[in-house]
Amino acid sequence: MAGGMAGGMDETWDLVVVGAGPAGSSAALGALTEDPTLRVLLLDRSDFPRDKSCGDGIAPHVLDALAGVGAGDVVAGWTPLRDLELSRRDVVVSGPMRRDVHVVPRRVLDARLVERAVAAGAELRTHRVTSLAAGPDGVLVSDGVRGRVVVGADGAHSLVRTALLGKRREARAIAIRGYAPTTPEMAGRQVIRYGERRQPSYAWAFDRGDGLANVGYGELLPGEQKPGQAPSRRLLLDQLERLVPGAASTGTDWRGHHLPLSSWRWDQPDGRVLLVGDAAGLVNPMTGEGIYYAVATGIAAGRTAARAVRADRPGEAGAQHRASVRALLGTHLRHTWTASRLSRSPRVVEAGIRAAGRDRHAFDTLVELGLGDGRIDARLAGGLLRSLLRPHDPDTRGGS
Repeated sequence: MAGGMAGGMDETWDLVVVGAGPAGSSAALGALTEDPTLRVLLLDRSDFPRDKSCGDGIAPHVLDALAGVGAGDVVAGWTPLRDLELSRRDVVVSGPMRRDVHVVPRRVLDARLVERAVAAGAELRTHRVTSLAAGPDGVLVSDGVRGRVVVGADGAHSLVRTALLGKRREARAIAIRGYAPTTPEMAGRQVIRYGERRQPSYAWAFDRGDGLANVGYGELLPGEQKPGQAPSRRLLLDQLERLVPGAASTGTDWRGHHLPLSSWRWDQPDGRVLLVGDAAGLVNPMTGEGIYYAVATGIAAGRTAARAVRADRPGEAGAQHRASVRALLGTHLRHTWTASRLSRSPRVVEAGIRAAGRDRHAFDTLVELGLGDGRIDARLAGGLLRSLLRPHDPDTRGGS
């Protein structure tokens, strides 16, 4: 699907996208939907298809966004899910979500999105970007490739972000993911079980619908982490097995990864370089979900880049992207940050699950907070407070 990087050339593109995962491919699609004549170059260090460590959950909000750029069919052939179970110890709520979700391996999803971007007119090259330098005529990417606008979509350890902002301290989580045979308990549902370690910490099992489930465990890392303090692979797998018996012992294809978690306020510098998805530090701090943010901000960046280039004002792209993303996600990010801080208390986690069990609206609102662009409203806050004050009131399981 990709060609090598040409050496010794000096070429200028309207848009260069570094990283061709969901954020990068979505940026290319957004740009080419806005202006099909745009010259767009997608760079990625890997050939596709390739695997990525992820929960593989595709929320309906992702498909809503992709439908606007002609790629809403990327989950075709994969079984939709509706049922969700949330639990901590013996506090459990389970029931149907308002809309279907899908569980699609990143090996499949990312390759399909890249194919859509190439079909729309982007050029894909296999290349590891090693430097970035802004100049009067654009942003020079390694090996003589220049973009009038550049989108950094190169993941949690983004070179583009470091070149633009320097190294920054940020909240991070660590997780491990594998695939295990789907058991009757997992079948047809997404299961999330909170653990006993540093909160939020939870195990998951998401049925793919093909006989396998995406299983894993993740937890928040301490702020002042020293070498050797990160949880070991063995510890992560032990926690998974404790919370979802059989998942770690039967699972394979284990991959670990770090997640840069969103904060109270998201920022984007002025200029020609735009950040999206994990590279922008946009990962839900309550759940670790990042695909919706990646796709939504990728599309927004692509559209912004196309408009800035068309107006011959590429230097204004950064400010425009900042305003666009803040309008799209600003309030939501403040609410998820607040929810993540509250959920560091096990009592609050259990109260939230109880509130979801007593009130269908609370159940739906928690799902929206975790998967899409939801907010904490007065009804959810009231239900949470009542559950904290009266934890032993009878539950009505099922979110009804």
